[in-house]
Formats: sequence, structure tokens, C-alpha cells
Amino acid sequence: MANIQAADVHLAPVDKDNYEAVCDLTLHQTQENYLASNLWSLVEAAYEPGCFPRAIHQQEQLVGFIMWVQETPQRVSIWRLMVDRQFQQQGIGRAALQRAINEISQMAGVEQIEICYVPTNPVAKDFYASLGFVETGWDEAGEEMLAVINL
Repeated sequence: MANIQAADVHLAPVDKDNYEAVCDLTLHQTQENYLASNLWSLVEAAYEPGCFPRAIHQQEQLVGFIMWVQETPQRVSIWRLMVDRQFQQQGIGRAALQRAINEISQMAGVEQIEICYVPTNPVAKDFYASLGFVETGWDEAGEEMLAVINL
């Protein structure tokens, strides 16, 4: 499939009008073990302070979900990034993550963006590195690799 134009991808808040559609987005079965469900993510967003759940749109079509949380005044963690299986391999995830990085970097006082991923995920390491994330070691639980961008 051809890559989409980055300008066609935008992020919008998840709200009462789109949360069900966000929950209906799906991954390929082989990807499901790498990411919590969007339903669980929205429950987290409702009860964890500082969460920013966003619907990913290609033009007007809902195609994915991303969520980050402000862990400290200086650090934001990207907790979720997913593109529906029908829309993968088109550059949407890259464009959405770049938009999120841009939005986060505008937050007052934020100096670092971090992301964790399962090291056995065959795509994650190279994908995140291509956007400037640098691995710093295991997360506190010792289960996922941590990578950061210093702003």
C-alpha cells in the first residue's frame, strides 16, 4: 500500500462521540500480546491523572489510538500506540507518533518523552529509533525496554 501524506493524519480527543469506535479498532492477532486493549486504555485514562487519550484520524477516518500520560512535570510517557489492522503499513503510525511528539513537546516544562515496548516485538525497536528514541534499559518491572527522547 502507498504511504499516506503525514498532513492527512491528525489526533483528536477521545470523547463520548468516538470512544466506542476507538474500542472497536483491532490489531492483527499476532500483535495482540504486545499492547493492552483500547478499552482498557480508556479505563486507565478515566482513573489515572494526566492521561491524554487521542483518536488517530487519516483525514476524517478513525484509524488508530494513541495515549500518553504526564508522569512528572518534566516527563511524559507514551503508553499506547496502535493502528487498526486495516490501515497498517501506510505510514499512519509514524505520522501519528510524530504529531504526538510535537504536541507533547509544546507542554510547559516537559524535558523528556519515554516509551516502553516488549523487546520481542519485531518492529518496535527500529520504528521508535527512527523517530529519535534512544534505548536506556529495562523499565522498573524489568519486563519492557525503555527508550527516551530528550527535548
